[in-house]
Amino acid sequence: MSETILMQQDRLNKVASILVSQARPTDEKSPYFELASRYNLKIDFRPFIEIQGIAYKDFRKQRINIMEHTAIIFTSRNAVDHFFRICKEAKLEMPAEMKYFCVTEQTANYLQKYIQIRKRKIFAGQKTAADLLDLIKKHKNEKFLFPCSDKRRNDIPEFMGNYDLHLTEAVMYETVSSDLSDLTEVFYDIICFFSPSGITSLFHNFPGFEQNKTRIAAFGPTTAKAVTDAGLILDIEAPMPNAPSMTGALEIYIKKANNL
Repeated sequence: MSETILMQQDRLNKVASILVSQARPTDEKSPYFELASRYNLKIDFRPFIEIQGIAYKDFRKQRINIMEHTAIIFTSRNAVDHFFRICKEAKLEMPAEMKYFCVTEQTANYLQKYIQIRKRKIFAGQKTAADLLDLIKKHKNEKFLFPCSDKRRNDIPEFMGNYDLHLTEAVMYETVSSDLSDLTEVFYDIICFFSPSGITSLFHNFPGFEQNKTRIAAFGPTTAKAVTDAGLILDIEAPMPNAPSMTGALEIYIKKANNL
């Protein structure tokens, strides 16, 4: 039996408490609440990162002319909010012919907060950036603007570069560590992370953090890499073929750890 397997088995201690490094779900039918009820768990929610819009004067330093573009790529509601915030401060009104490419239907529907979506050219992917990129390929002559965070994934810029498509990245908001000082004396059996920024926030708030018996769960390969790069033990990883969600991965682990 390998040393890694022995180590993992040694860490299969009973799970009674979980900290999810995201905001509490607004849907009371969330799988997290079902998990807590089914296995009698204490599950707390606390965002480890916060989104802050950059000041308009700082955006101007990027020397980007929004109106030179014919299409906007939105990967989140944050991107939508801060794009239209910047436009308002710049006193810009989007022309009717502007095209919008959204990563999901939910993001596309969110546009109605700012524009009449039934009168606009809006394209939406199903769930992932890959879906969106398939749509973008069909509009290769557009000049795309990509409102994004200072910490963004590389998939869209790399794709646009590979297909020689026109893309301007516009940093309109930034990801910063939340103040978690009130968690100093709080301990959890499992902490769930969803981005490398969450790991950065952990050590920003607790420079001397020692994992000990706390299990770490990570969603996505970049988050998993951030965990191991930080010298932490990755106990639970999602998505996996048998666990496409974080709650699914947690349930599999809890059943083993709690001998259920």
